[in-house]
Amino acid sequence: MSKIKKLGSTPNAMVIISLTIALFLIGLCGLLTLNARKLAELVKQNVEVQVYLDNDLTTSKLDSLFKLIAKKDFVLKKENSPQINFISKEVAAKQFIEESGEDYRKLLGNNNPLFNLYSVKIREEFFNEVKLKEIKADLEKLSGVHEVAYVENFVDEVNKNISKIYLILSVFVILLLVIIVILVNNTIKLSLYSQRFLIRSMQLVGATNTFIRKPFVIKGALQGLISGLVACTLLIILQQLAVQKIEGLGVLQETSKLIMLTLGILIIGTLIGILSTFQSVERYLKLSLDELY
Repeated sequence: MSKIKKLGSTPNAMVIISLTIALFLIGLCGLLTLNARKLAELVKQNVEVQVYLDNDLTTSKLDSLFKLIAKKDFVLKKENSPQINFISKEVAAKQFIEESGEDYRKLLGNNNPLFNLYSVKIREEFFNEVKLKEIKADLEKLSGVHEVAYVENFVDEVNKNISKIYLILSVFVILLLVIIVILVNNTIKLSLYSQRFLIRSMQLVGATNTFIRKPFVIKGALQGLISGLVACTLLIILQQLAVQKIEGLGVLQETSKLIMLTLGILIIGTLIGILSTFQSVERYLKLSLDELY
């Protein structure tokens, strides 16, 4: 006995596989963008300006200078606490010896050539070379400040690299979306090909286009949703494996942003499924009998 075809009963596998791969790649680009953005934020939050102090400053003068610096609008504050760290020249000397592996005391004896300093963290909006130069000039005007230093050109290089990453990923995602639409459209057209005569038969018995279109569109939405769920699952598994294997990557993870990304993938998958199916069905609804053959 021949199997009776049901309206909307198109093959699932190829559509879901094609859409899943495409959505996974989009999600991967999104995840890389989120990690790059978080890394940029962390870098910006940890940019420090080193304020070297005169050696003859009293405790009261140091406190006074601290308060003056803390009032500056470029100083990063967390819970109303200015992110300013005092480093004595003795501590600075130990850090220098540990990091460089060279002991200056062999040449200079107990004479410490370093300065006491305030390490000042800067707000993200001041993260560019022009503003950092203005900060340097402003702080060097303060009485008791010997010199102000920061890693020059580092800021601009970070900003340039971040912009390049965003641009490359954006172009890749746009190209990927175009490829997805073409690929899924062709796949759905092929899956609907076997139902073209059933669609015409429904038209001949008086079924409206909306009635004919409805089961196909619902199935397209389900295919898109299933593809999105599979893609999100694979993406989360990959992300968890990466966090376990790559030390320090966990710091870049933001649960709220990951949830938004997965919701976005589900919405994109469902919309592509609906729109592609709608377009393909519409094409067969408008074909003449001769064109069906």
